Amino acid sequence: MTTAHLTIDPHFVVGPINRRLFGSFVEHLGRCVYDGIYEPDHPDADEHGFRNDVAELVRELGVTTIRYPGGNFVSGYRWEDGVGPVDQRPRRLDLAWHSTETNEVGLDEFARWLRKVDGELMYAVNLGTRGVQEALDVLEYANHRSGTELSDRRIANGTAEPYDIRMWCLGNEMDGPWQLGHGTPEEYGQLAVKTARAMRQVDPTLELVVCGSSGAGMPLFGTWERIVLEETYDEVDYISCHAYYEPVGGDYESFLASAVDMDRFIDSVVATADHVKAVRGSKKTINISFDEWNVWYQSRYAEVDRITDVNDWPVAPRLLEDAYSVVDAVVFGNLLISLIRHADRVTAASLAQLVNVIAPIMTEPGGGAWRQTTFFPFAVTSRLARGCTLELKLDCPTYRTERYGEVPVVDAVATHDPTTGDTAVFLVNRSLTDVVDISIDTSILGDVSVESIVSLHDDDIHAANTRDQSERVGLKPNDSARFVDSELHISLPPVSWTALQLR
Repeated sequence: MTTAHLTIDPHFVVGPINRRLFGSFVEHLGRCVYDGIYEPDHPDADEHGFRNDVAELVRELGVTTIRYPGGNFVSGYRWEDGVGPVDQRPRRLDLAWHSTETNEVGLDEFARWLRKVDGELMYAVNLGTRGVQEALDVLEYANHRSGTELSDRRIANGTAEPYDIRMWCLGNEMDGPWQLGHGTPEEYGQLAVKTARAMRQVDPTLELVVCGSSGAGMPLFGTWERIVLEETYDEVDYISCHAYYEPVGGDYESFLASAVDMDRFIDSVVATADHVKAVRGSKKTINISFDEWNVWYQSRYAEVDRITDVNDWPVAPRLLEDAYSVVDAVVFGNLLISLIRHADRVTAASLAQLVNVIAPIMTEPGGGAWRQTTFFPFAVTSRLARGCTLELKLDCPTYRTERYGEVPVVDAVATHDPTTGDTAVFLVNRSLTDVVDISIDTSILGDVSVESIVSLHDDDIHAANTRDQSERVGLKPNDSARFVDSELHISLPPVSWTALQLR
């Protein structure tokens, strides 16, 4: 049996865990909004057309901040299309996803739904086809109390109190050639800083997110971050990171080590941001908003899902509806471990996306809603990860991957809540074949007991939850935990994600 050893010491803290780490993302893409969170004809819809069963699952998932309305969609979006009488709203071509946008749901409806699910709105402004004035307009509509044309229009549309949106994304993936209005880092940086300065004249306390590279593999990665931050450093609070992972060519050894790449990505962006800070002699630190991350079978979209017919612009087509397996969920849980491990600098994150589109929640029109395999690591981690992230000492064997070289067989992160004394440990066994017996030194924690321990694993790593078998995969109690003196021993099945709560 493979063995590993983990030492936990609550005196060694990485940083506090910001609840915004457990954010998500709703874009006007595919069936995320229409037939996802919103389906007026569904038997379980509320008086505003939103599905109660979906809202219940969103609350169970434990999401906090939700990024809206995009994504690629936002770079061609006119926010004013989505406010006012619904029957007077225009239908528009959405060039990002080759669809027709009905604008039945806009800012007011989405903000109303957020109250239902206890979420915080993170709003993205269009810096693709629009700019400073439109950002100021939507800010005034959303956040100004009253007495102006736009704030009074919000009141007339049924919302007396301002939304008080705190986090604002200055565009989306503006380095990507697929993005409407994309340009050079200098061009984007200059537009972003003008927009940021203007928005701060309305409210200097806003939290602004500037676009980083849309992936670590982009040609200008690193250079883009440096130039954009040189333009915007004094006016923004975050730089964004985006990352998606899938098994390439059946290479599951590398796929299971995807979090190694996420760690390197985060460390590179932090180093670049701190370089700009040092050159400027600034006392301000830029943090990361990892506002798009997930497992996404992008190759399937490129080969199967993409709509290209110039005469075909469907409403809410089935796009990016990946069915997630056990191995996908283990990788997903490991990506969460990476984000928590960097809690000192990653202080906001958005799982992309929330419903139907590469999502933990799936629905059928007129039918049921169910949890994908990725639902479980997110929901448990959101519930248990409290307080601060701890530095760990992990000793374990390594294995060789084609993409990332030598990587640890086990990955882990621990959180500690000093107010309750509770500690949570999240563990992944990346081995395709071997059980790992891990011993955890808990002596410095004092007299602790195992409150709960669950694992996500299956003999069939490709098992998934579907419409017809919606409960095929779930969490299983891990009955292997046993104390030997001050060490807790746990068996980690092959290809598994495990959550341990110590009380």
